[in-house]
Amino acid sequence: MSVTPTAGARLRSVGGGANRWVVLFVLCVSLLLVALDATVLHVAVPDVTEDLRPSGIELLWIVDAYPLVCAALLILFGTLGDRVGRRRVLLLGYGIFGAASAVAAFAPDPQILIAARALLGVGGAMIMPATLSILRAVFPDRRERATAIGVWTAVAAVGAATGPVLGGFLVEHFWWGSVFLINIPLMALILPLGRWLLPESRGGADGPWDVLGALMAAGGVLGVVLGVKRLGVGSGPLDPGAVVPLLLGAALLVLFVGRQKRRRHPLVDMRMFARAAFSTSVGCIILAMLALVGLELIAVQYLQLILGLGPLETGLRLLPLTFAAMAAGATGSHTLNRLGPRRMVGWGFALTAVAVLLLTVMGQHDRPWLLTGAFVLLGYGLQTTLFGAYESMLSEAPVDQAGGAAAIGETSYQLGAGMGIALLGSVMNAAYAPAVASLSGVPASASSAAAHSLGEAYQVADRLGGPAGELLRSTARHSFVQGLHITLVVSAGLLLLGAVAALRLPRIMECGTSEKCPQPRQAEPVSLPATREPDAPGARTAGTAVSHAGAGVPAGRRPQVPARPAPAEAAGSGRTAH
Repeated sequence: MSVTPTAGARLRSVGGGANRWVVLFVLCVSLLLVALDATVLHVAVPDVTEDLRPSGIELLWIVDAYPLVCAALLILFGTLGDRVGRRRVLLLGYGIFGAASAVAAFAPDPQILIAARALLGVGGAMIMPATLSILRAVFPDRRERATAIGVWTAVAAVGAATGPVLGGFLVEHFWWGSVFLINIPLMALILPLGRWLLPESRGGADGPWDVLGALMAAGGVLGVVLGVKRLGVGSGPLDPGAVVPLLLGAALLVLFVGRQKRRRHPLVDMRMFARAAFSTSVGCIILAMLALVGLELIAVQYLQLILGLGPLETGLRLLPLTFAAMAAGATGSHTLNRLGPRRMVGWGFALTAVAVLLLTVMGQHDRPWLLTGAFVLLGYGLQTTLFGAYESMLSEAPVDQAGGAAAIGETSYQLGAGMGIALLGSVMNAAYAPAVASLSGVPASASSAAAHSLGEAYQVADRLGGPAGELLRSTARHSFVQGLHITLVVSAGLLLLGAVAALRLPRIMECGTSEKCPQPRQAEPVSLPATREPDAPGARTAGTAVSHAGAGVPAGRRPQVPARPAPAEAAGSGRTAH
């Protein structure tokens, strides 16, 4: 890893003193804003629809432009930061994010809002991998880095979970544009603060940056995520709008992998995936996010459409999940140290599966204590899983590949979220639609429209009125709850699959020779020349360390122990040589 002279001095200060925790604070504020923007718009969609009157396709792009563009560009900007400087990319991302927020807040029409949301995705893609790769650089001690990653993952969970609460409050008291406007003063503060405090660092890769490879990765991820999202919103498996981008994206990713294997200076070292801990961690991140996002989407629908809660009340009901995630992040380093990556990730998945199965007890009536308890277990279990997976993935990657590794982790996060909406949404639709679509006593056209979603069923029932409308409403509610239970069982099965996959992770939190993990206190070793004759009792050889454990023992009778090598500078992958 190389640094500029002034930034190098700053990095040494950060790496060896308390200032690295200030750096962590700045990075977490950055991540908080990006995570908030992923969910804060969800509760504002009705107001956006009423004000701007977007078409169905435009509304879909208003919601999806940000996560799609962000996911597509993570590898591009993550690897670019390794080459030109992670701090430089991060600060540019701050500027773009703030400017795009201002445009989005005052967008006069759907097209401008879509463009602003896409620009927000560009800024987010610059910020997210840079925060994690800078964190990897300023925390060379793996145990301290585990604590920092715990805080980092907790902040991500807080941002995603509090987005609907904050969005609901702002929409109820101001207007929909205020959900974007809050970013501007925070970015105005963090941009100069980050320029002053954050260290500059680069990877050790030489050679030109593979522009074509970066574009292939961006196109491939965009196609896959777009195709998966299309499947999640009801497109059939043979729908060209879903199948074509999915196949093109997959083909581009295959070509990208082949290109990286052939290049002398690849963007992403594919040999990282040959390491069981790295590839398993990536897979666990995908599975955890698949469960979390899919369940959150269905939970929001359940709280609003079955229990009849408003947007702000819905966000408040999800707060226990947030607080549990914060607790898991705060205690994650201690848990990882005691249990090791394998048991931490595995038990996190198992605990989440128990929480999901507990939610199957929920019916058409509100049970707040049961719901709160399940959300606490869900938040703690998933955050524990994500903590262990992210820490293992980042520690397994070489420090000069930190940007690329962070981008892979964040891409897995986004891909898992898209797959969760697609897979669990499809299961939900398959379980919900048949009973509503073939309802006797209700016109066929009304039943067909009601089968699309519970919200549409309510609208159709209101238009019908009378006994037919009441029958449709009650049937749709009952079918939705049944579909929810089936979806929860499927989700629990996926979580248990993740627990089995976690068996490939290391048993203990290992530190390689390049890491500076604190070691248990031991007696200092004594080294004597192999050819030297034993000294007289009480004699001491110059240059020989004498430990307290050896006090009172004649020097000549002490065992010869090889001297322990001094720890090297943190510049490697963190793996233990076997």
